[in-house]
Amino acid sequence: MVYPTTPAPDGEISIRQAQTLIDDWIKTTGVRYFSELTNMAILTEEVGEVARLMSRLYGDQSFKPSDKDKQLGDELADVLWVLCCIANQTGVDLTAALHNNFLKKNIRDGQRHKENEKLK
Repeated sequence: MVYPTTPAPDGEISIRQAQTLIDDWIKTTGVRYFSELTNMAILTEEVGEVARLMSRLYGDQSFKPSDKDKQLGDELADVLWVLCCIANQTGVDLTAALHNNFLKKNIRDGQRHKENEKLK
């Protein structure tokens, strides 16, 4: 199946399209992928940036001047970008992986959360 290399006019991008778009961008603009281990470190950094912003937006920490212009959506997109890079490098189809993850969670957790007294 061939997937578009540009986002749909309505701005929606499937997970598979995101992987393709990122792969195309890396190969044309980014020159090449960083190593898998480097991308793992970058993913950790990006998740840390999400945590930092969350602690300021929803937690007790106050904003520093350097944090004021940060947007949660942008930080989450950075995480998704690097996650797609790692998936591309390691041959993981995130669409299929997410589908299988739903199946796993439905089997394992189908009743567990409904029966959790802490969630009522």
